[in-house]
Amino acid sequence: MAPGGILDDAIGRAALVEHVGKSGAALERVTLADGRTVVVKRVTPETDLTLAIFDQAYAHEYLLWRSGGFERLPDGVGHAVVDGWTEGDDTTVIVMRDLGDAVLSWEDRLDAARCRWVLDRVAALHLAYLGDPPTAVAPLAPMLDMFAPRRIAGLARGGSDLFAAAMRGWEYFADPSLVPRDVSSAIFELHGDMRPLAAGLLAGPVTLAHGDLATVNMAFDGDRLVLLDWAMPVAAPGAVDVARFLVGCAHVVDVRPDEVLAHYRSAAGPAYDARSMRLALVSALCWLGWNKTLDIVESDDEDVRQRERASLAWWIGQAREAIEEGAW
Repeated sequence: MAPGGILDDAIGRAALVEHVGKSGAALERVTLADGRTVVVKRVTPETDLTLAIFDQAYAHEYLLWRSGGFERLPDGVGHAVVDGWTEGDDTTVIVMRDLGDAVLSWEDRLDAARCRWVLDRVAALHLAYLGDPPTAVAPLAPMLDMFAPRRIAGLARGGSDLFAAAMRGWEYFADPSLVPRDVSSAIFELHGDMRPLAAGLLAGPVTLAHGDLATVNMAFDGDRLVLLDWAMPVAAPGAVDVARFLVGCAHVVDVRPDEVLAHYRSAAGPAYDARSMRLALVSALCWLGWNKTLDIVESDDEDVRQRERASLAWWIGQAREAIEEGAW
């Protein structure tokens, strides 16, 4: 089939204007002649924030699929890509199964049993690629400092609401009444040069990490966990995925962070490493620390403000332990 041939007999198209992704990629639901529906994503550096950060022409999700990087996914873990191609010098088209209501939203919560179910499958993914990750992945250091002020200031000035909010959040992060100076200084120092943290992570048990593990990038398809939006796959310890899951999704998970870490440690076996987890937790604070202080200062919901204060205290404790140990 020629590139794009899967859409030749399409009988209906509808833009998905309310999807929760923040990258900026355009999505549409397409009905094929045989009645199937697929979701088509078009990605360009001008519209996709991850490509702008990586200075990359084509989407990593497509490159990973085309190279066969998904072929070793373990039983119980899946992806949604059914076709993909490039157009011109800078456009990627990715066609995915339409998983409908199986895709989680921010309204969905994970109870303890479902959280363990997810962590077991994520650990299986990390074990499947342990020591032999695909080569078609994103560079680790730029992924770690994606929200560093030096990276996003220009994009914020250029009109990105997301990065403008992040810049405000980092200003709040510098307030010692919210974040002690020893922690904020360490995070801002890493924003200036993420290479020591990246090197420390790469010295650990390297595998394929999804890079943006969040509930909204998951679908529950029977007994399979389908992972969506592989925009930032990296070769790194699986701890990177777990840390990002915690920093971005703890508010919709009915399990304490320490319990999440303990279950992953048990499930991941040789894919787990304590130093890598300490480094990954620091990297997650480098990534989304701004979001926590932003919610503390700007949220209109007192419950959210209090929740994020308590969450930030836990993250500050994790970062301080890593700093005192000289983890990087």
